[in-house]
Amino acid sequence: MIIDLHIHSKTCSDGKLTVQEIINEAKTRNIGLMSISDHDSIGCQQQAMDLAKKCGINYVSGVELNITFSHPDFRDGKPVSLDLLGYNFDLNNKALVSKLKQLSNYREERAIKILEKLNAEFEKEGVPKFTENDLVQIQNSADGALGRPHIADYLIKKGIVNDRKEAFLKYLVKCNVPKFPLYAEDASELLRNAGGIAVLAHPNDPYGTSMVKLSNSLDEQTTIIKNSLLPHLDGIECWHSRSSPETTKHYVKFSKQNGLKMTGGSDCHQTPIIMGTVKVPDFVAKQFI
Repeated sequence: MIIDLHIHSKTCSDGKLTVQEIINEAKTRNIGLMSISDHDSIGCQQQAMDLAKKCGINYVSGVELNITFSHPDFRDGKPVSLDLLGYNFDLNNKALVSKLKQLSNYREERAIKILEKLNAEFEKEGVPKFTENDLVQIQNSADGALGRPHIADYLIKKGIVNDRKEAFLKYLVKCNVPKFPLYAEDASELLRNAGGIAVLAHPNDPYGTSMVKLSNSLDEQTTIIKNSLLPHLDGIECWHSRSSPETTKHYVKFSKQNGLKMTGGSDCHQTPIIMGTVKVPDFVAKQFI
């Protein structure tokens, strides 16, 4: 069975495909088990479930929550961002819906603050400043959870940068504003109380939000997880499009030793489409079906 439990949509997050397009593509690629896990948003889950059912695809409700984490022995205790994937939760859980609404509102506030910082940079460079109309256009481009990728795409559209990489390196890293401080214990409790599970996403992703921000050592990463995160986790994303064979082997072993579920997915946002290209073992499906 082809499995992909980590996909992002344009409809509710920062992907390139709508929910309808994702389901159509999943059917074409013979994906048998899937989840759209948008950032801080579950607004597309019912639509995805309904469409997947019509196509005969097994579907698991999903979301990706950004959490704030710190450890006294690393980075002088300074916080870093990690991602928790939530699966199999009740879409109508009031506490979950309420918290995601709060996160969505904060994303809007954060975008305004980032644009203020961008304008300060533009003034130094003689670039025309963004106006209220620019903010509205950025907001309108994000059907779901508004984030820095949407601002990056607008910078490209305006001809200020050539691609997302340049947007982040030249502006968006420097002009960043901290995300909403959601902690592992709170995010985990939120998901579990909604009947779901909490899974640490892409733990050793060299280019993303991961344990790499604390340590490049796989042994140190899992020591940190065991000492500080384990009570709040039900699983680990062991297979990922940017996971090396060494990373996968290490985290599979750690998961087995600690009785954790194992998940996997492409983390597909982009074109060319990489949905369904990560080889996730069949036994992963048995944890959900």
